[in-house]
Amino acid sequence: MGRPVRWLGMARAPGGKAGADPPSVHRDTGRLEAFSDGVFAITITLLVLEIRPPTNYERLLHGLAALWPSYLAYAVTFLFIGQVWANHHVMFDHIRAADRGVLLLNTVLLMVVAFLPFATSVLAGALREGHGQRTAVVFYAIAFDVTALTFNAVWQYARRHRLLSEALDPAGATAIGRRFQLALAWLATGALLGAVLPILGVAVIAAFNAFYWIPIRGESPRPRA
Repeated sequence: MGRPVRWLGMARAPGGKAGADPPSVHRDTGRLEAFSDGVFAITITLLVLEIRPPTNYERLLHGLAALWPSYLAYAVTFLFIGQVWANHHVMFDHIRAADRGVLLLNTVLLMVVAFLPFATSVLAGALREGHGQRTAVVFYAIAFDVTALTFNAVWQYARRHRLLSEALDPAGATAIGRRFQLALAWLATGALLGAVLPILGVAVIAAFNAFYWIPIRGESPRPRA
């Protein structure tokens, strides 16, 4: 006899609507977090490949000093990806399960994060050459803002679909959500200011990094079994 067929599309979660994912497909987030950590680690490591050593070793000190745009772009992006990684952990300390929507949105987030080394290379090149700096900073800031947008999408989806841990009270969920939403306005401001004065746009992004390393109210992790 053949194996019985389960019609997941018509399943009804307890108290939910027809067509919703049943509890059996609300997966544990462990594999998602491990995969995400791998992408973050690879992406953050790729940043250093943009820094090319000087070709003229007779003036090595001058050549190393001339690479300051690459050092600056490397440091800002490294710290940005680092704090995105840290806040990703905060987020998934409270997301208890991952359905298809969470998996898709998290994949889009990782796709954008993996794009950041390219945006970093563009910024460093423009600062080094002294041309196209406004465009480069705006492009760089927009790449960061899209990262924040997809990050917010994961959190808002999980919240609206009741995938958050019951240990997180509504006040804590609201505080975390507002903190994540602030990133969108902050980085958009960096893009606008960068279009006028490039170095100011970079400074706004650097300040953003510093602020988002500060702990979030209500971020205490859920206990793990």
